[in-house]
Amino acid sequence: MKSIILILSLFFIGINTANTQELALVRDGKKFGYINKSGEFVIQPQYDKAGSFSGKYAAVMEDKKWGVINASGEWVIQPTYDRIKPFNSGYFLVEEGKEWKYINTKGETLNTPATDKYYDFDQGVAIIRSGDKVGLIDTNGKAIVETKYDEIKSFHDGYAKFKEGEKWGLISKKGKVFVAAEYDEIGNYSKNGIWAKKGDSFGVVNNGTFTPINGVEKMWDFTNDSSLTYARSGGKMGFVNAKGEWVIQPTYDKVRAFNAGLAPVNIGKEWGYINEKGEKVIDIKYRDAEIFSDDGLAPVKEKKLWGFIDKTGNLVIPMEYDISMGMFGFLQKGAEKGFQNGLARVKYKKNWGFINKNGQVVGKWFQNAENFVDVSK
Repeated sequence: MKSIILILSLFFIGINTANTQELALVRDGKKFGYINKSGEFVIQPQYDKAGSFSGKYAAVMEDKKWGVINASGEWVIQPTYDRIKPFNSGYFLVEEGKEWKYINTKGETLNTPATDKYYDFDQGVAIIRSGDKVGLIDTNGKAIVETKYDEIKSFHDGYAKFKEGEKWGLISKKGKVFVAAEYDEIGNYSKNGIWAKKGDSFGVVNNGTFTPINGVEKMWDFTNDSSLTYARSGGKMGFVNAKGEWVIQPTYDKVRAFNAGLAPVNIGKEWGYINEKGEKVIDIKYRDAEIFSDDGLAPVKEKKLWGFIDKTGNLVIPMEYDISMGMFGFLQKGAEKGFQNGLARVKYKKNWGFINKNGQVVGKWFQNAENFVDVSK
């Protein structure tokens, strides 16, 4: 019986793997195209400008106009628009003759309430604006929140920060208030916790109750990868949990988030890694260090270049690469600077490409390369 279950499990895993297709946007010479994870062109470099896929679709420019292609390179929407935002929640936000509107994959326009500004759909909702106030519409173009709030930020796992007067709270994508607007600052929603500031106190919010944490000067968002987030007290960094307890005392100059059970920490000019008990796992000796990926590797830096170590601290890929996109690298999340599903996006000398966990180059080097996106969804 166990053998049958194992065979069926492997069968379904095989189906899921077979149905998954990931493509990366690359610039080859002066044109843009898309490669698969073997480094082969699936869509030849032929576009003047292009964006990464968002689900099954990507916006590309031809003859100074934008259109949309699918993962086979076929036109879904002909290049007739001045601008096209990424596909989200069933719609593209497009500009035509200085006018914005939402269209679906058939090019049909969504009827929406009047709005002073158009915003991208995000997790099934979009912001609408009337004067200084904002609200939300759903994918049917119907208002689910009237224009009554001062700000609504991006949604994270179904919830967004909203501002009412001078106070902040959290709202669900169904338009329901999840955390009342009674905080001077509030963090993004995570299943592992929410931080907030009330008056001069920073703390955590649980079931509508605010628990201040003594001595905290600043807090950062919880992620879905750890039950701990980092906070600053007395100019030093440590980690707290969603109960408002210090789990790792603030003794570090800088830290980054936990992932795969480890977090980068900094003392003076050097970085290393600790576990969630606060124990040093990898010596503090690197010039810089990013978070571990789910693949079990992390980028570390010596002098000017980066390599990759495993969770025992062994250097498995030499210090030969850059991992950030020029001056905009600070905008990248830590996970975007490391391995994702077996490949890492790196810069070698003046070109960008991908390496596998053995340090082997996949395909060739390009003028630019963006991270892979699952186009099978």
